[in-house]
Amino acid sequence: MSRLRPELDPLRETLLLTLYARALDAKQPHPILGDTHSAGLADRIDYDFAKLKLKPSLVCGTALRAKKLDEAVRAFVAVHPDAVVLDLGCGLDTRVLRCDPPGSVDWYDVDFPDVVALRPRFLPDRSRCLGADLTTPGWLDSLPRDRPAMIVAEGLLPFLPGDSFQRMTRELTAHFVTGELAINGYTRFAAWSMKYHPTIKAIGITAAQGFDDPHDPATWDAGLTLAEEQLLARAPEVDAFPQPLRAATRLMSHSTALSRQGTRILRYRF
Repeated sequence: MSRLRPELDPLRETLLLTLYARALDAKQPHPILGDTHSAGLADRIDYDFAKLKLKPSLVCGTALRAKKLDEAVRAFVAVHPDAVVLDLGCGLDTRVLRCDPPGSVDWYDVDFPDVVALRPRFLPDRSRCLGADLTTPGWLDSLPRDRPAMIVAEGLLPFLPGDSFQRMTRELTAHFVTGELAINGYTRFAAWSMKYHPTIKAIGITAAQGFDDPHDPATWDAGLTLAEEQLLARAPEVDAFPQPLRAATRLMSHSTALSRQGTRILRYRF
């Protein structure tokens, strides 16, 4: 099978970072996520993944946050088999394959038009691809309004400028009658420090925003109520982390403030 080379600008190139992290996890003897779809996809892409210099902390953190977000989607769909699922900033994520929703679910993989145009070349057709600039009003107009929605935004928050994430959230919750929003929440320090991470520097992008208090989104006038904050430093899957990362993560887990600087999953109801 010939290898494919996507042409991407620095912002869109981050989709290869998370793809490769999931692929590396899948090739471990005891993977956390075990996403063999991503592993096979990475093998088909003509790209110098070595330049990303992925460290175990990023590989393990990416795999664990994806696993917890997948669990949130499956739980929602189990209760709402007629749901609409939106995977925002999907890139080449294989979540729809991992979650394997029933045919009664309308699943939309949403990203920039040039990004979602890549998906049919690389991934089986299990979802509807929606090309949209998430910062521009009106992109939701073609989607159903009268069904419960599960909205996932993994890794998206720091890369939307200004208050555009909040504005996008208000538009989402105004469009759908009810649902959940699940994100991996970055603190302000975590978002700021990302720009100095070797992998982010290698791609050449600048991260922007985050928030510390998990209740902050309730002030966005989007009708959000915090349903759950998962501090992944305390997740049982940390036992699969390599040393010394496992020991450092377990030590961090004793402090809520420090745990929030790591990976956390936030779920909101609306």
